[in-house]
Amino acid sequence: MRLLRLFNRQKTRLLRLSLLRRMAIHLLEQSRARRKYELGVHLIGAFEMTELNETFLGHSGSTDVITFNHQETADDGNLHGEIFISVDDAVAQAGRFGATWQSEILRYLAHGILHLEGYNDTETGPRRAMKREENKLVKELSRRFDLDKLDRVENVSKGK
Repeated sequence: MRLLRLFNRQKTRLLRLSLLRRMAIHLLEQSRARRKYELGVHLIGAFEMTELNETFLGHSGSTDVITFNHQETADDGNLHGEIFISVDDAVAQAGRFGATWQSEILRYLAHGILHLEGYNDTETGPRRAMKREENKLVKELSRRFDLDKLDRVENVSKGK
């Protein structure tokens, strides 16, 4: 089964979800060669992310991305989970790192998928390996897609 659901519950940025969907499908099917997946991607604000982070991970404050793995067995070849992305944190981090908020959203999506594949970022060695793979995926997708088009800013003519 191939099932991808996008949920946009944030109000920080207007997003072109159809493009994000194409990016996610490319990431899953082309970059990661996944034939089976059931994935929910939730775009949320900092307040909702803070609640998730405190409730499920026991950490205070917001964070950029949280992944919940719903796979029954680790080696069944199926990805089944949910990725929660804080758009507020993407905007803040983009400013800190001289990146765009769009590339940060893509980075968090790739990060979440890598977690579902078993990558771990709690220890230095595995964290470096995960970061290298994440950077490779973001670079690949940035070449393939125009990330600026994730921003769905409405052009409204004034005075008409």
